[in-house]
Amino acid sequence: MKSERFQHRHIGINAEEEKIMLAKIGVKSLDELIDQTIPQNIRLQSGLNLPEALSEHEYAEEMALMASKNRICASYIGMGWYDTVCPAPIFRNVFENPVWYTSYTPYQAEISQGRLEALMNFQTMVSELTGLPLSNCSLLDEATAGAEAAAMMHALRSRDQVKNGANKLFVDKNIFPQTLAVINTRAVPQGIEVVVGDYKVFDINSEFFGAIIQYPNSNGSVEDYTAFTQKVHAAGCKVAVATDLMALTLLVPPGEWGADIAFGSSQRFGIPMFYGGPSAGFFATKEENKRNVPGRIIGVSKDAYGKSAYRMALQTREQHIKREKATSNICTAQALLATMAGFYAVYHGPKGLKEIAKRIHSATALIADELKELGYTVLNEQYFDTLKIGLASGVSQYSLREYAEMRDINLRYYEGGEVGVSIDETITEYKAHELLAVFSLAAGRMEVFMIDDLPEKLTIKDEFLRKSEYLQHEVFNSYHTETELMRYIKRLDRKDISLAHSMISLGSCTMKLNAASELLPLSLGGFQNIHPFAPQSQTQGYNELIEELGEYLKEITGFAGVSFQPNSGAAGEYAGLMTIRKYQESIGQGHRNIILIPASAHGTNPASAIQAGYETVTIDCDAHGNVVLEDLQAKADLHKDNLAGCMITYPSTHGIFEKEIKEMCKVVHEKGGQVYMDGANMNAQVGLTNPGFIGADVCHLNLHKTFAIPHGGGGPGEGPICVAEHLIPFLPHHPELDGSTVNTVASAPFGSAGILPITYGYIRMLGAEGLTHATKIAILNANYLAECFKDTYGVVYRGTSGRVGHELILECRKVKDTSGITESDIAKRLMDYGYHAPTLSFPVHGTLMIEPTESESLAELNRFVDTMNQIWEEIREVENGTYTKEDNVLVNAPHPEYEVCADEWKHAYPRSKAAYPLQFVKDNKFWINVARVDNAFGDRNLITCLCDMG
Repeated sequence: MKSERFQHRHIGINAEEEKIMLAKIGVKSLDELIDQTIPQNIRLQSGLNLPEALSEHEYAEEMALMASKNRICASYIGMGWYDTVCPAPIFRNVFENPVWYTSYTPYQAEISQGRLEALMNFQTMVSELTGLPLSNCSLLDEATAGAEAAAMMHALRSRDQVKNGANKLFVDKNIFPQTLAVINTRAVPQGIEVVVGDYKVFDINSEFFGAIIQYPNSNGSVEDYTAFTQKVHAAGCKVAVATDLMALTLLVPPGEWGADIAFGSSQRFGIPMFYGGPSAGFFATKEENKRNVPGRIIGVSKDAYGKSAYRMALQTREQHIKREKATSNICTAQALLATMAGFYAVYHGPKGLKEIAKRIHSATALIADELKELGYTVLNEQYFDTLKIGLASGVSQYSLREYAEMRDINLRYYEGGEVGVSIDETITEYKAHELLAVFSLAAGRMEVFMIDDLPEKLTIKDEFLRKSEYLQHEVFNSYHTETELMRYIKRLDRKDISLAHSMISLGSCTMKLNAASELLPLSLGGFQNIHPFAPQSQTQGYNELIEELGEYLKEITGFAGVSFQPNSGAAGEYAGLMTIRKYQESIGQGHRNIILIPASAHGTNPASAIQAGYETVTIDCDAHGNVVLEDLQAKADLHKDNLAGCMITYPSTHGIFEKEIKEMCKVVHEKGGQVYMDGANMNAQVGLTNPGFIGADVCHLNLHKTFAIPHGGGGPGEGPICVAEHLIPFLPHHPELDGSTVNTVASAPFGSAGILPITYGYIRMLGAEGLTHATKIAILNANYLAECFKDTYGVVYRGTSGRVGHELILECRKVKDTSGITESDIAKRLMDYGYHAPTLSFPVHGTLMIEPTESESLAELNRFVDTMNQIWEEIREVENGTYTKEDNVLVNAPHPEYEVCADEWKHAYPRSKAAYPLQFVKDNKFWINVARVDNAFGDRNLITCLCDMG
């Protein structure tokens, strides 16, 4: 018997509290509630076949052992990943700090000012280093950023180009192979033809709309693209550049020689390699392209009293809002890692970054000189940190590799027989000596390298050297000691609400506990310091982790195959649809191009379907939120010859388990389609039912929702897909793993593998019993809240037995009719109580969607109920005329500290009502930094860089 069970720490409701809640709901047992909630015909007849649950201590020991099986070598592979030095105050105060890793995407600006400022720092860093005025606040990784660049250039075609059918994209042959693979995957369904060649001899014509090059390129060569860029522009086309932020501290930035777009990875700004991720992709472009930029942009606006405030600008670009009109497949970014990269630039400043870059280049130049002395050939004349090396006479790749791996050194090995060496900031005199010794031994030389220092050496031609200044804003020139940085980070985190403060009741987003015991293994070097292209013989720990976790997810979903490559839920949707597409092509059904999507499906579904090259047809829902089966049947019949499939969210985004789900799957299958089940709400299925048993063919899993990976302010994410047996051959491949580029959707073979220990821990420590009980408690919590609010706000949708699933939609539209108070006013007022708003006006306009996870205690649920009830009374005060529609606590919310503490108070209600509406608020007040932010002003006056703020 274990002395302590993780289940009791993770699940917030104990047995006594459960009885109280069941009595409130009106059922005798938890099983009775589940029987009323989930249709009997989809209930599993047996439990999950998973290993016995581990205690937290046992899990820590297992992960230490697993990490030790990964062999940490000096990595000179490069190709987009580099060993780094993450400054301890950033790792300690951000990466390991729940205030930063448990916060939500900053849609609610007033309680996200710290994160927004940190992301503005990132944007400014990217913009100034690339020489382009507009940056977003991160994408998933470098390869998907490249695919987004291709899509954006395609969308920016001129009328004449569209009219003439210009559909060709040139990609230089010396781009990273994984980037090319992802661009190819994304290009095909969009009707884009990718032409790979040598930029030096490329002859552009009217069939092209854009070009993608790399600077420095995959071989490490620094090329002069000025004339090429001018030629492409003269043809009316755009130029996108994959680039390296560290290199740009020394090299002329792409914006200065005419590039329209710059993209890449910010991983080497202090983020561990993590076997491929997570790390933040970046994307910068010219001002005139702002309406087409993928992902999120942080801007500056003002609050109700004119105070400057950060906010997410141009929010309607988010694909789950635009649905089938979306032009991007980006929903999740990598906000936490972008924040860390931004702090890395803040900590080092422009001088520090340049010193790091100089040291990297100097070491590279020293090694190049010594290699030449040993008889090797350096094939790239101009370089920053990467050498492509022709082997000396009598030296083979095989022998060199043997010597290298004996000394725990990994090099890049080209198909043509050359060898690559990429130097990073961890280089030391000793490491340089060891690296050169490998080449010396392979060449049969017994050279003794006396490297007591890495002398400064600059081999870059003057024409390539950067002359312009960067990062001149005070934020990059003020916090260079640990004390100052620590205090700056603390100043920012005090402005944000996270799970460290209170329940985040977001429906559809599942902000559950990210247990410390699950996250601690991420600090182990054996998980951090592994390159994604390291030899499989060196990655036994990761191999075991991925294999075992894959088996667990297959058991939980009822499927036969799994891929961990997608870097987010939205990317998982896309990968699942592309898997269906390839399968249907293989059986001669590639013409099928219609995807049916119920109105109750998750908002990203239509966007992902469009990006995968499908046409979408909406299926109606009835007044109770259920899919109209007759409409599904009619539209499946209408499109039977071209029906590719149906995307179903289950339980639906309306928060209910529909009884006819098996029949829906049957209808689609009878017409030759595949069923894609969106796994966004999988946390209401685990242990009780599963997509495979229900009848689906593929699903993705949002690991940050169901399986406890932190949301991180908008990422990291991971969206593995699980599939039925017939779809396994068409799962995403990867050129560096198996040599195939079929359906490659991410830079790394296993996506953001570094965060998989979190999900592995969640499953291993809960075990079958704990996972199933967690699902039941999530459903219990939601039904408890539905019962608490039924006589005030009211619940929009319920299942046929009157129960909700794991989330519920509060009716707020009637409130507006009687008081003028909107759902947005309620959301803002919640901030005064120290709560993040529920999901606002989604999926039903004018409502609030609430999801209480299994991790919340009854005490916290009751605080939330008391808060919502108090707000209800405040609404009544407006209805009965106690306060006017123009001046009340709701329309003026939130009330920032500077307003409450001001000498002058202009409102009819007292300060105490604004600031301390309930006793628990008075006991633990979260003070807000800004009043209600003016979104429209921010969009009319778009400022996305600190240097533009004046």
